[in-house]
Amino acid sequence: MTSPAPLRYKRILLKLSGEALMGDAPFGIDPMVIRRIASEVDDLRRAGAEIAMVIGAGNLFRGAGLAAAGMDRVTADHMGMLATIMNSLAMQDALEQRGLFARVMSAVRINQVCEDYIRRRAVRHLEKGRIVIFAAGTGNPFFTTDSAASLRAVEINADLLIKATKVDGVYSADPKKDRSAHRIPRLSYDEVIERKLAVMDTTAVVLCRDHHVPLRVLDMMQHGALMRAACGADDGTLVS
Repeated sequence: MTSPAPLRYKRILLKLSGEALMGDAPFGIDPMVIRRIASEVDDLRRAGAEIAMVIGAGNLFRGAGLAAAGMDRVTADHMGMLATIMNSLAMQDALEQRGLFARVMSAVRINQVCEDYIRRRAVRHLEKGRIVIFAAGTGNPFFTTDSAASLRAVEINADLLIKATKVDGVYSADPKKDRSAHRIPRLSYDEVIERKLAVMDTTAVVLCRDHHVPLRVLDMMQHGALMRAACGADDGTLVS
């Protein structure tokens, strides 16, 4: 696949939820889904984009859920960080099977399976055409992978942060419950915060706002959505 139009954004950070890797399964990683995502990333890389990724862990483990059930929150969050490393390694393998070069960089030290996160090294990987997968969140408890995605996007000077979901953008209400709900094509950062829209957590949105990183929310399940977003198409919802 070739780019249908010149890339508007060259350096992109893609945030995937762990649930996106499950497909229709109730738990774990669907090999078909992860291969399809790798194919979309492959197309974008071959079009000339520099790509970084952050993947959540909701398909394997939910630290907040166990914390709510009584587990120590710091312990639960550390377990969630380890789960993101598992997802990141799976994505690295899917990308490498397509002949791409990928590096997993962890915010917590686990040298036997991946690299430590070092900002300058991450940027160098991107400049060399490697796909960088940031794992273990920010390395700190109480911060979500959404916040980690925004933080890494700022640190690597990303041109665009893409939040890939199972819905094609932000809606005025839950489209599954309200037939009159409509997609909102554009929002400001402050509108997202003031209206408490479930785009990303507030910390993540504030980071994007304060450092002028545009955020696009789109449905990763739509073929070619990632490429269209990189070319500036109006898929999903743009927060800027």
